[in-house]
Amino acid sequence: MEMAPPQIGRALVVIVDDRVSHGEREDTVGPLVTELLEEARFVVDAVVVVPGESVAIRNALNTAVIGGVDLVITVGGTGVSPRDVTADATAGVLDRPIPGIGEAIRASGLAAGAVDAGLSRGLVGVSGSTLVVNLAPSRAAVRDGMATLTPLVAHVIAELSGLDSD
Repeated sequence: MEMAPPQIGRALVVIVDDRVSHGEREDTVGPLVTELLEEARFVVDAVVVVPGESVAIRNALNTAVIGGVDLVITVGGTGVSPRDVTADATAGVLDRPIPGIGEAIRASGLAAGAVDAGLSRGLVGVSGSTLVVNLAPSRAAVRDGMATLTPLVAHVIAELSGLDSD
């Protein structure tokens, strides 16, 4: 009998999109992020959709942190338009930024041709004991961002939980 690999942790996905939050368009990215997280051995608690408003984004992030999830992935609102406020809202929630991961996600996204990933202002950091990651909204940016992030997440979560004694 083959045993399934152990779960890495719990995750929450936050989709930041005005049209999806108002029911004008279907969320196609949330299921993709969920699938990629499950492949990486996460249990996805929920996919939450919020409009591109700082208060709504901060509330979703704070709820996730208080709820004790190990990882929050936000998708959307990372560009340079006036409605792109995800990075600004995230900055107010983070205790410690981890700029190297954000830089790696941008560099690999741009190299893969995901222009929105390369131009993203998305942040990565820790709030409480939760890793928070902002990804650009295209499917290419999500796929590449998750491929860059996945090998690092288990290590970060182990350090945050105190299980990594190195």
